[in-house]
Parts: sequence; C-alpha cells; structure tokens
Amino acid sequence: MSAPSLRIGLAGLGVVGATLAKRLLSGAVSGAVLTAVSARDANRDRGIDLSGLEFVADATTLAQSDNVDVVVELIGGSNGAALNLVRAAVAAGKPVITANKAMLAEHADELSLATTPISYEAAIAGGIPIVKTLREGLVGNNILALGGILNGTCNYILTRMEEAGLSFDDALAEAQAAGFAEADPTLDISGADAAQKLILLGALAFDVRPDINKWSVLGIEHITARDIALAQEFSYVIRLVAIASCRDNQIYMQVAPMLVRQGSALAQIKRETNAVFIEAEPVGRLILQGAGAGGGATASAVLADIADMVAGRGRSLFAHPTKDMRESPADGVMSAPDRMWYLRLMLTNKAGSIAQITQILAENGVSVKEVVQRSQHGDDNRLPIGFITDKASAQAIMQVGAALQARDDICSDIVHLPLYDDD
Repeated sequence: MSAPSLRIGLAGLGVVGATLAKRLLSGAVSGAVLTAVSARDANRDRGIDLSGLEFVADATTLAQSDNVDVVVELIGGSNGAALNLVRAAVAAGKPVITANKAMLAEHADELSLATTPISYEAAIAGGIPIVKTLREGLVGNNILALGGILNGTCNYILTRMEEAGLSFDDALAEAQAAGFAEADPTLDISGADAAQKLILLGALAFDVRPDINKWSVLGIEHITARDIALAQEFSYVIRLVAIASCRDNQIYMQVAPMLVRQGSALAQIKRETNAVFIEAEPVGRLILQGAGAGGGATASAVLADIADMVAGRGRSLFAHPTKDMRESPADGVMSAPDRMWYLRLMLTNKAGSIAQITQILAENGVSVKEVVQRSQHGDDNRLPIGFITDKASAQAIMQVGAALQARDDICSDIVHLPLYDDD
C-alpha cells in the first residue's frame, strides 16, 4: 500500500505560483498533490483550472486547514501576509517552503527557532540549486569563499549598458519593459536583494548570524556609461558581485559593483543570468550558472523543495538557531583584504591638477597602476579620469576619496569600485 500524498497549500498565484500550480496539477512531483490555494483575486484567469481546489482569501487559513500538510509561501514581502502565514504554519507544526529571501533575512532570529522544516532553495539564485549544493553536495568540504552574480536585474542593466552603450536610466527602462525589473527597482539596484541572498549563503556556509547591517552594500545607481567605457579601456567589465569568504577564521562579506576582468568566467555572465562560485577544500572551485529569476526557474526550485519534503528531507532554516551562530564583525568592509581599485573623477582642466591627484594617492599609501584620461567634453573644461590602483586597503581608499572630494577642482562625486580578484 503506497503512502498518502503530501498535500500542498499554495499562497500566491503570480507568475511563479501559477507555474508551480500547473506543474503540481500535472503530477510533476510524485507523492505531492496541490489541494488548496490562496490569492487576492479568485476569479482572475491564470490559464489553469483551479476549480477542484480549496480557495481561501486569507492565506493564514492554509496553516489551519486539515487539507494541507505543507505550506508554500509565494506572496513576497518581508512582513505582512507572508510573515503571518509562515508564523501560523510554524505554530501549527507544518513545514514551510518559501522563495522569500527578504523575510528570511529580516526574521532569521525568529525563524531559526522553528521546530518545523523551512526550505528556501527558490530564495537564492532562482533555479540554481545552491542551497542543496552547500547542504548536501559539499558535505565534508571546508568552504573558503562563495558568491558571484546574484541579481538578474542589475546584471541585465550593466550588460545592456556594456553591449549597447545605454545610459543607466535607459537600460533600467529597457529592463522594466522586458519584465526583468520592477516598477520600483530600489531593492534590486541598491544591492539589497543581492545582500539578502548573500547573508543567507553566509549563514549556510560559515555559520554566521545574518545581519545585513554589518556588511558593505553598494548598488549600481551611480554607475555611468563613462564608467562602463573606462572599464573596457582597462580590459574590464562591471558586474554587481556578492562575495563571502572565510580566511584565517575571519569572515568578510560585501556586495558592490566590481571591475571584472574581460575573459573571466563572471564577465561572460550576461543579462538576467545568475552565477554562483564556490571555493572549497578539497573539491576546489565550482561555478554554477542559470536563470536567476522568472516563473520557470523559481518554480523549479520550489518543486525540488517539495520533492525533498515528500522524501522526508526537510531541514530547519540553518544548522543552528542564530543565537548559537558566530557574530558578524562590526567593521564591515574594513575587514576586507587589500585589493586593487578603480577610481573615477571629473577634474577641472588646469595645469598640475593630475600631478596633485597622484600626490594625494601617494600620501595615503596608494600607488597607481594604470591611468586613462579623456579630452574635455564640450565647453565645460572637465576631464574624466580613471585610475587603476595597486592593492590597497579599503580604509586607504576611503581616505583618498575624502581628500579628493574636498578639492575645488573635482567636479563630481568620486567613484571607487573594487576589482574582483579571480586569481
């Protein structure tokens, strides 16, 4: 006699939810059956027949339903209905599957105490099975570093600026028209979305308590077409890169636009694609890439979590409650290893200015490796200049930036971006 099917209650019938419902109704996961759904509009045509399912307006009702064994939360948002549903499911002793990285990152302290499984493969890098890779595929390995390109919206914008010479605003508008950016793109372009994913990965890989306030997060809003062009002249491209590493028992995490060497693996990741690298001992270096968002990729990850639940492989949020995990260091980006940097500034075109700039760099212990200077644009008598430095500390670069910004011959904010070390 076969075991009874696991009954799934699904909250959220947007693009991902509708794709998931269609797959479950077609029998995609043996031993799982969709029995109940919740959405704001019961009558909306989603291209699937939901008439045989229990439909509830209040998502939290799924947690109390006798017809639901596992709750799938695809509502979104760090609080509100999504959090209420997850809390209700945990209180009812029902496992949860979610794609909601914002909720997990913000409420990790609470949710790590749950005694029921909480699965979230879909919360990080879409269809790339990074959670399963860390928890199962690399068991016994010592994770040294991980990260990569974790936000498809930013990657789309930056690569379209690179490919077509678009301005940031035009590339963002194109991404919104193509459905790769939200009407309000702040969460993505600020770097916060990638940071939420990174701190969850850091908790899995390094047992570090998630705390987004302890780490350096820089978005792409200030990247201009000039930066893209200067980077190309230095034989680099710009990508929003998330990095977490553990060296000599010191943890470091950062999200920032970085110059990535042309021809490297990360430089080949275009548009909405995501890529995650892992450096571990003894396996070495791995790179996983694939669709980072979208109905198909995200639904695929949720289906994998459902299959694990059917097989009895549900897990708690992390290996330990956050109260038993190591704390993030308080100095954020200042704990970063020395690295090369890109500096960009607009300088008034007058004799001796460039020599004075390089003198400021030298006074702060920063040496220049390469310089690109462009002739003035129009009649504004300004020179765009890009520098690549030798390796320097973040503190030294901040001091350089402050000293330069105080000068009256600097015509714009100083842009300083780290170079991604792919050695």
